Amino acid sequence: MLVTIPNVLNQNELLLCQRELATAKWAEGGKTAGAQSRHVKHNQQLPEQSSVAQSLAKVVTRALLRNETFLSASVPLQIFPPLFNRYQIGQSFGSHVDNAIRSSEKYFMRIRTDLSGTLFLSDINSYAGGELVVEDAYSKQQIKLPGGSLVLYPSTSLHHVAEVTSGERLAAVFWLQSMVRSAFERSQLFALDQAIQALAARHSMNDPVCLQLSNIYHNLVRNWAEL
Repeated sequence: MLVTIPNVLNQNELLLCQRELATAKWAEGGKTAGAQSRHVKHNQQLPEQSSVAQSLAKVVTRALLRNETFLSASVPLQIFPPLFNRYQIGQSFGSHVDNAIRSSEKYFMRIRTDLSGTLFLSDINSYAGGELVVEDAYSKQQIKLPGGSLVLYPSTSLHHVAEVTSGERLAAVFWLQSMVRSAFERSQLFALDQAIQALAARHSMNDPVCLQLSNIYHNLVRNWAEL
């Protein structure tokens, strides 16, 4: 399941990220990649230990945790602190799959990567190329979103970032472990929750049908969640 979520960052948060990243000190992105992906990763990355990276990671994480669509689609248990990258003209990230396990000594974290996220930070018309291309068994989906918007997709997917041909592409990337390990179960929960929200908007959350469906939703989460 691939989900796009607009306006995860508000305008002030987006401008803050853009302003801080404009003067940040970047490092070679390939140094932080895994054994396979380092050979195809051609970008720049903000060092995790930098004060800018740590400060902006908190901004992004807070924005994620207040977004109801994100919470519904992911049912997050742990979110790996976002990393920030930059693609300039001629840079790209070839086809790869994300590591199954992400760990951080700094944050004392070790997670299974169920979902990957790319939060676009550049104005969409400020660069050309740079699409995120996510592959599944049937097709390739090209995603390029306005600044502040997010795409969430399975970490099991092969994906790549197309070459930037003008301007520069800024983004925050992150991974998370979901309380619901099964991608099928997560997709069913998301569809059910979206249907409940649509029905409640037309009637009321206190409507008997909404209450019954909400009861089913929470009991499914209770049955499927792993803590």
